[in-house]
Amino acid sequence: MYTKINAATLIGLECEQTTVEVDISGTWPGFQIIGLTDVAIQEAKERIKTAWKNSGYIFPNNARIVINLAPADSKKGGSSYDVPMAIGMYLSLNKIDSTPLETNVYIGELALDGSVRHVNGVLPLTIFAKEQGYKEIFVPETNAQEANIIPEITVYPIKTFKQLVEHITGINHILPKEKTAYTRKKPTYHLDMADIKGQESAKRALEIVASGGHNILLSGPPGSGKTLLSRTLPSILPPMSTQECIEVTKIYSASGLLPPNTDLITTRPFRSPHHTSSTASIIGGGRTPKPGEISLAHRGIFFADEFPEFPKQIIESLRQPLEDKIITVSRVQGTATFPANIMLVASMNPCPCGFASDPSKQCTCSPQHVERYNKKLSGPILDRIDLYVEVPKIPFEKLNETITTETSKTMRNKVSAARQKQQKRFTNSTTVCNSEMTNKEITAHCQLDDGTKQLLKQAVSQLNISPRSYFRIIKVGRTIADLADSEHIHQEHIAEALQYRKKE
Repeated sequence: MYTKINAATLIGLECEQTTVEVDISGTWPGFQIIGLTDVAIQEAKERIKTAWKNSGYIFPNNARIVINLAPADSKKGGSSYDVPMAIGMYLSLNKIDSTPLETNVYIGELALDGSVRHVNGVLPLTIFAKEQGYKEIFVPETNAQEANIIPEITVYPIKTFKQLVEHITGINHILPKEKTAYTRKKPTYHLDMADIKGQESAKRALEIVASGGHNILLSGPPGSGKTLLSRTLPSILPPMSTQECIEVTKIYSASGLLPPNTDLITTRPFRSPHHTSSTASIIGGGRTPKPGEISLAHRGIFFADEFPEFPKQIIESLRQPLEDKIITVSRVQGTATFPANIMLVASMNPCPCGFASDPSKQCTCSPQHVERYNKKLSGPILDRIDLYVEVPKIPFEKLNETITTETSKTMRNKVSAARQKQQKRFTNSTTVCNSEMTNKEITAHCQLDDGTKQLLKQAVSQLNISPRSYFRIIKVGRTIADLADSEHIHQEHIAEALQYRKKE
């Protein structure tokens, strides 16, 4: 008998409808899976056979079984097809009508004992099923929590293959996952801005970065606090919106980094790959393209410590995500586009030995070495960095000060207030913060008076500022004005923004 079951496949973060077609006939025995499948799907034959036996069912060894994963011309991989193939076989063997199942989607991997295992990418697959008009989705029990955050689709958690068979045949129904509002956990921060001695100018720059989603490069001698400042930045970031939480959770779900029984990731990501990491691990890749560290930092921070030490190929690959907020990875198995709306926080020494700007230690680098080191960061990359901040060595007097400085909580409140202004400003737009403004939005929301325009004109001519940098200065000025609770951008806001440009 012929049976068809609905499933879906995940390619990068995009999903594609897959129909599992099963035909069991009484001719010569055999078990064949077709439809441009990978090794994991071909190995499903043995998983299904053993799961049937350990679930108390007799496998049809004397029948010819043909399973087609349609469309046949698209590549499919992974173990999430085990459940739809197995249930399709059961319906076909027992001549049960599969028509009532056409509004459902089935996802899951079978263990040899008949239990259903956790699979990756359930959240994006659930969103896709909802968009395609399906009413119900059957997923492994450990994936039910993440699937259940989508309100318009009913989620059924599957523990075992036998349980699913009994549900479909009406013997014992599976109860759907109850829809409950997810609890947003209050993030805990182990670092606080108040614990960092000195570096007031760097803290101010980080406050601007957090408020507008800008990119920053910290430069200073070893031990000046660049890494500590960067790692403390998450403590002043505003909370993510529900839409941002879903975007981040989708990426982690597809990457297999979402822990079982987790609903939403509510803390902004902070990714800090080592400079010896491979290109594929940072920008994404593999035979079937998967998100890399840049995409895992989406809506959060991508921290590049010792930035010039990264391979040139990786540094230059940041051009697209810093400009377009996405990254496209092309491989033999296909092309995938991943979201990459990141805040780049980079740190570097002023020279190879690190002491060129240290007043107490002599630099041992030749001028040629210093020039070669600084040239590791190309003009196009530096052009995409909004704030360039010198982080000097902290003097002894500062280290022993007992003056109380601003806490992360106080700074976070100011940042959140600035973000709320931006949220109101971009109500009818997909733009979230000032760094994402298009030129059209800059024209609409960043009007400059004559004095401010004159200041910018002088800066462009004297500092040889590129058109890209010109608009980035205005964006930073808009953020500084938001922090000052000013509706318009004034000269002092642009003047401060200009202070953060890299000095030649």
